Amino acid sequence: MEKIKVVVVDDSALVRSLLAEIINRQTDMVCVGTANDPLIAREMIRELNPDVITLDVEMPRMDGLDFLSRLMRLRPMPVVMISTLTERGAEVTLKALELGAVDFVSKPRIGVADGINELAAQIVDKIRVASQVRLRRSTNPSLVQPHGPQSSAPTPPLASALLSRVSTEKLIAIGASTGGTEAIKEVLIHMPAVSPAVVITQHMPPGFTTSFAARLNGLCQIAVKEASHGERVLPGHAYIAPGGHHFRVDRSGANYVAVVEDGDPVNRHRPSVEVLFRSVARVAGRNAFGIMLTGMGNDGARAMLEMREAGSYNYAQDEASCVVFGMPREAIACGAVHEVLPLQQIAPALISRLGSLGDRVLHRI
Repeated sequence: MEKIKVVVVDDSALVRSLLAEIINRQTDMVCVGTANDPLIAREMIRELNPDVITLDVEMPRMDGLDFLSRLMRLRPMPVVMISTLTERGAEVTLKALELGAVDFVSKPRIGVADGINELAAQIVDKIRVASQVRLRRSTNPSLVQPHGPQSSAPTPPLASALLSRVSTEKLIAIGASTGGTEAIKEVLIHMPAVSPAVVITQHMPPGFTTSFAARLNGLCQIAVKEASHGERVLPGHAYIAPGGHHFRVDRSGANYVAVVEDGDPVNRHRPSVEVLFRSVARVAGRNAFGIMLTGMGNDGARAMLEMREAGSYNYAQDEASCVVFGMPREAIACGAVHEVLPLQQIAPALISRLGSLGDRVLHRI
C-alpha cells in the first residue's frame, strides 16, 4: 500500500522538524517535504503532489488563511491546521474550517517540543482521516461570508404558531466530529427562533467551543451558547458541549437541565456523543429527535439506537454530503436511523415534521 505523502508548512523550524519526525515514524505515511512559508509550499505542492498538508496559521509573506482560500479554489486538497490555542487562534481556526480545512490540532504556546510529541497520536490520526476525505473545488473566493439570520427563510406565522406549541417538550440532539462545524452550522441557520431546544456534541478540544458557539450565535435565528452546568435547556436555544467536558441532559421537574462534567473519555472522546444521546434517550424519549452528522468512528451510534428504542425520530447525513461518513454509517448500520438525507435537507425535514406535530396539537385543542 502506498504511503500517505505529507507536506508540513510551518514558520517554526522546530515544529517542522518535530512534525516530520512524528510522520516519518509511521509505517503508513511519509513527510515528503517541509516549507517555512506558503509561497515555498505552493511550489512544493506542485512538484511533490502530496496527499495531505499540515498548515500553520500565522506565517510570513502570506497569511495561512489567504493561502488556504487560494488552495481550495485552485487545487483542493486535504489540509490539517496546526493552530495555537489562543482566543485569536480559535477564531482563525474556525474560519479555516469554513474555508475547507478538514481538521485542526492545537499546538501549545510553551513547551512546544513536549506538547507536540504528546499530541503525536492525535496528529497522525487526523492526517489519516484527512487522506480519505473527498473535497470539492470551490468557485467562490470568499467562503466565509456570514449567512446571517436574515438569510434563512423566515418561518411563516402559522408554522411559528404550530412550532411554539411543541417546542417546550421536544428536544433535538446533534452529534458530529470531523467536518461537523460546518455541518452543524448548515442545520442551525435554518432553525426558526421558536424551535425546540437543541443540544450538541461536536468533538472539539478545550478553548475552541466558546468561539464556535459565539460564531454560530451571530449567524442563527436561535440563540447559540456553550452549555453551562445546571442551566435550564430552553426552546429557541442551542447548547454546545464545552471542549474537554462531557455534556448530558437531565430533568428537574418538567424542565430539561444541562449537566456538564468531567469523566473518562467515552469511545476515546470527551465530549462524547454517546454520553449526550444516551441521556436524551433517558429523559426525552419519544419527545426527542436525533441527528448524526459527518464524523470519523462510531461515537454515538449505539446511544442513537437507544434513542430510537425510546421513541425518538432520527436522521443521519448521507455519504455524498459528509466529509467523513463514519459516524452516520455506524448509526445507520445498527438500525438507529429513520431517514438518511443530504445535509441541506435535514433541517427542512425536521421543521416539517415538527410543524405536523404542532398541527396535531392544534386540532386536539
